[in-house]
Amino acid sequence: MTDFLWTRPQSAPVSTLLLAHGAGAAMDSAFMNRFCEAAAEKGILTARFEFAYMAARRSGGKEAPPPRAEKLVPEYQRAVQDLLADTEGQILIGGKSMGGRVAAMLCGSTSCPKRVSGLICLGYPFHPTGKPDQWRLEPLQENRRPALILQGERDPFGSKEEIRAIALPDLIGIDWLEDGNHDFGPRGKSPATWEGNIELAARKAGEFAQGIIRKG
Repeated sequence: MTDFLWTRPQSAPVSTLLLAHGAGAAMDSAFMNRFCEAAAEKGILTARFEFAYMAARRSGGKEAPPPRAEKLVPEYQRAVQDLLADTEGQILIGGKSMGGRVAAMLCGSTSCPKRVSGLICLGYPFHPTGKPDQWRLEPLQENRRPALILQGERDPFGSKEEIRAIALPDLIGIDWLEDGNHDFGPRGKSPATWEGNIELAARKAGEFAQGIIRKG
C-alpha cells in the first residue's frame, strides 16, 4: 500500500487531490507543505506520496537521479488505486513539476480510472531548463480530463512569454503567479510575495475543484 501524507481541511472536504513531488525535492518540501496547508484552507484534502527512488533517499539509499518520467507512470497509477480504495467519490491528481508531468501522462492513458476527474500541475516542466526548443507537450496534448496548470510567470521550465507562443488543448487552463519562479517565488523588487502566490494558487485550485463538481 502507498504511504500517504495527508493534509486535511477542518470541515468536510470539497475534493481530494493526489500529489506527487518534483524530481529533486521530497513530498514534504517547504513548497509542498505550504501549498497543501493553503489548499486545506480552501477545502481540499491532499494526499501526497513519494516515488520509490525518493523514498529510498529518505531511508538512506543512494541519491540516484529519478527514472524517466514515463517509467514512473505505473507507480503513480498504483498510488491512485490505493487512494481510490481509501476514499469515496471522484478525485483530482497532479503534482509538482515532474510529478505533475507524470500525472498528465496517466490522464492521457486509457488505463486512468474513471473516478479521476481532473488534473492540477504545480509548475509544469514545459521544457528542460535552458532548452526552450525541447517541448514536453505530448502529455498535455493527450490529456483527456480538465486540467489546471499553476505556473510562475518567469518559470525557467516554461515562462509566460514562452507559453504565449504555443497552443494548448481547450481542456487545459493556465493561471499565472506574478513574477514567480518554479516554486512561485517572486524577486525581491516585485510587489508579489511567495506567500501570496501560494495562496492564489490554492484558491485557483479550489475554484477548479468546485467547477468540476458543478459540471459533474
